[in-house]
Amino acid sequence: MMQIPFWYPTEYEKKLPLLKKRIKIINAIREFFVNQDFLEVETPILQISPGLEPHLKAFETKMVEPFCDENGKTMYLHTSPEFTMKKLLAAGLPKIFQMARVFRNEERSKHHHPEFIMLEWYRAHEDYNILMQDTIDLVRYCAKACGATALIGDGNSCDPFDNWEKISVCEAIKKYAGFDLMETLPKEPDLAPNPEPIAKKAIELGIQVNESDSWDDIYFRIAYEKIEPNLGKKVPTILFDYPVCMAALSRKKDSDPRLSERFEVYASGVELANAFSELTDAVEQRTRFEHDMDLKEKLYHERYPIDDDFIAAVSMMPKATGIAVGVDRLVMLLTGAKRIDDVLWAPVM
Repeated sequence: MMQIPFWYPTEYEKKLPLLKKRIKIINAIREFFVNQDFLEVETPILQISPGLEPHLKAFETKMVEPFCDENGKTMYLHTSPEFTMKKLLAAGLPKIFQMARVFRNEERSKHHHPEFIMLEWYRAHEDYNILMQDTIDLVRYCAKACGATALIGDGNSCDPFDNWEKISVCEAIKKYAGFDLMETLPKEPDLAPNPEPIAKKAIELGIQVNESDSWDDIYFRIAYEKIEPNLGKKVPTILFDYPVCMAALSRKKDSDPRLSERFEVYASGVELANAFSELTDAVEQRTRFEHDMDLKEKLYHERYPIDDDFIAAVSMMPKATGIAVGVDRLVMLLTGAKRIDDVLWAPVM
């Protein structure tokens, strides 16, 4: 049976009410930050380095300059505007935000789209605690703007106007999986912890473990089966303080450097945001990137270049904190849309 095109008038009539709410939400986002004296910035989509998270796949292209080598220079569509926005922090801008179009290959599902809008904002001289309150205030502001009283997704509904749940990764593992996560980590920070201790815990929980699994692989499987189904049920959940091996761009916690100042937000079965107190040690940043690209090469037989200009900027960055929010997912939750395509004016075909 042939699928009806999204632009067919009777089909488009169904999604138009959602798109009109989308307009209100995007206007509210801009208003929220402008009212707090943030500068709205614009950064290039074409980048030397698209983003260095090992499992993200970027779109590659060639840039040919006039009168230069006709073979051109390999460039990528960015997976996040993060690297360039941090260069602006190094330049001295204190509070910035952007709603950027970003691109991720091999991603398409009811919550994923190869091209989407990512909202990122950064505050110099602050840590991740202020971003938790920013996120709460922003979601509530957008909800009021479009007349929403709940965040609806995957058959669940949670109340953004009630008190949000805040729970650490270690607390969540203890509560829902029944073991002490710190006992599976070495005594010193390690970007690639020995997987055996957490593998034993996973096996006790009846979770499959493979010989080639890393510590991170096993953690993600435990989180997917035991933790994430319990997050963002009646109210949104802020899950914070991840092991440092899972936060390549995040500052270590002073109280325990095996952990990082990172949090994620979950609402009604949807991961909505990812935030860090930013790493400002250029040597450590390069070490973490090289580790991640070694892993990418091992898993996918490819690696992306490290942007030396970004590493130089990290060395000049002030203490700062930053967060990424999926705008299309936020619109989904505020409108109750079942698929991300339902809140896009025109999906990539």
